[in-house]
Amino acid sequence: RFPMNLALFASGGGSNAQAILDAIGAGRLPATAQLLVADRPGIGALEKAERAGVPGVVVSPGDFDTPDAFGAALLDALHEHGVDFVALAGYLRHVPPAVVGAFRHRMLNVHPSLLPAFGGAGYYGMRVHRAALEAGVRWSGCTVHLVDEHYDTGPIVLQEPVPVEPGDTPESLQRRVLAAEHRLFPEALRLFATGQVRVDGRRVRILPAA
Repeated sequence: RFPMNLALFASGGGSNAQAILDAIGAGRLPATAQLLVADRPGIGALEKAERAGVPGVVVSPGDFDTPDAFGAALLDALHEHGVDFVALAGYLRHVPPAVVGAFRHRMLNVHPSLLPAFGGAGYYGMRVHRAALEAGVRWSGCTVHLVDEHYDTGPIVLQEPVPVEPGDTPESLQRRVLAAEHRLFPEALRLFATGQVRVDGRRVRILPAA
């Protein structure tokens, strides 16, 4: 797939979206950012997309009577912009099944822990880091995974461990994990863009570069 025609989904400041846009701009990721989809207006991710010349659209689930109607609106936006791959870059909504189905094995999410630890409904943002510290783990990290119909359960593509330091707070741990996310997410997308990924059930194989 040269280049990957990418949509970024975001719910907040958009630091992961920015990392992906930077990787595209630096030539490290053979992709074109076609669209940024936000679930609410006024978020930082929309400003970052605008600065990068990427169209932004707000598709809020609260504006639709049913999840199906929300999903149909998302699919309309993706098809209108010629999108063939989706990156959930800090997107906190449940993606409707119709959208997941349409982009099967072509939708990635980044999660701020080493899944399956500290994943699932309710585990997002600072809650993940707080839970990791309360559990006393020595290592946290981040995971890039394919998206399925449930929270944080799709096949794992890449993971990067991050040590938990003595005296860490949720905020300090989040900063270090976020730095790892910013490295890992563009790299995972690059592997898909260069055709180096094979999905075999729950397992993802990374092939050597051609």
